[in-house]
Amino acid sequence: MRLAYVCTDPGVPVYGSKGGSIHVQEVLRALIAKGVEVVLFARRVGGDTPRGLESVALRRLDRAPSGQTQERERFLLDANVALRDALAAEPELDMVYERHALWSYAAMEYAASAGLPGVLEVNAPLVDEQARYRKLHMVEEAEAAAQRCWDSAGSLLAVSAPLAAWLRDRVACPERVHAVPNGVDTARFGSHVAKELPADAGIVTIGFVGSLRPWHGVERLVAAFLRLWKEGLPVRLLIVGDGPMLERIEEDCKEAAAAVVLAGSVTPDRVPGLLASMDIAVAPYPRLESFYFSPLKLFEYMAAGLAIVASACGQVQEVILDGKTGVLFEPDDVDGLCAALRRLATNAALRERLGERARQTAEQEHKWELVAESILARATNRGGAAV
Repeated sequence: MRLAYVCTDPGVPVYGSKGGSIHVQEVLRALIAKGVEVVLFARRVGGDTPRGLESVALRRLDRAPSGQTQERERFLLDANVALRDALAAEPELDMVYERHALWSYAAMEYAASAGLPGVLEVNAPLVDEQARYRKLHMVEEAEAAAQRCWDSAGSLLAVSAPLAAWLRDRVACPERVHAVPNGVDTARFGSHVAKELPADAGIVTIGFVGSLRPWHGVERLVAAFLRLWKEGLPVRLLIVGDGPMLERIEEDCKEAAAAVVLAGSVTPDRVPGLLASMDIAVAPYPRLESFYFSPLKLFEYMAAGLAIVASACGQVQEVILDGKTGVLFEPDDVDGLCAALRRLATNAALRERLGERARQTAEQEHKWELVAESILARATNRGGAAV
């Protein structure tokens, strides 16, 4: 099979180190492992070819103007013409797969008109997200473009059940929508990985990986950690990531600076070693109006065999079984988070048991290989005929 993978989002450098970038790369690797020949259409590349993607044929799309401006929005909307022409010029395609992006509809419309399977991966309600957290000038045009894309897709793969339900309310044939959670390359993580930042004997390292943004709740983790530290527990905090919350975290941690490591933004190849340096991994999401995420960090924590503490919200509470593959607490409940961390920090046997079960579950249920199988199994054309 020869597949066109399309990513028109200028905010996702396909060969970069952002969460979205890693997602693109892992899906590509999984498809290649299934024998798929991939042609990658990308608006932003962002780096050298990552390992395992040497066989990918790269088609660079024109760069978008910088800034959150109406000029940028108009460019991305008009760029559908060039994308359609580029796809039409690509010989012998068997399928079009797109990572859903604002303003983009040409890939799914081209697939439908050419009689090819068109599969759309949806990671978020993008128009709502853009309007709420950034800037959106051409709201009606953005909504219309999204609807054109959804209506043209043969299958829509949402990364979580809440997002799938949201999509089903917005498409004419809701049976085209499927929930396909994210995955993990379990071979990159586990007991065989060396610790990048080993701690002194007896120190329990509590960690977090991800962007330091309000919707990740990392400030609650910091508050809970500081309580344990002031109680005299032998704990260390390791935060991997960067973002607008960093300055606040640095200020909050001044008193305990010797017990805190802020690793900053790192390349993907460093993540396994940093996770190996942790004993407890935390996903402290706050209570959100709509939790549609499928957190990559959660699956990486599991593959690393870590004891996990996570908010009981959205897909998290479907993936982490309380007391079996991790410990859940109510979102925004710092007391509950602190209690869970204290329990694990003082019980090495429990940490080991939860970590082993999490690793086993990742191996059995959350490999990228399974995601690729779901993608290919649901590759249908607009007439519903399977590939």
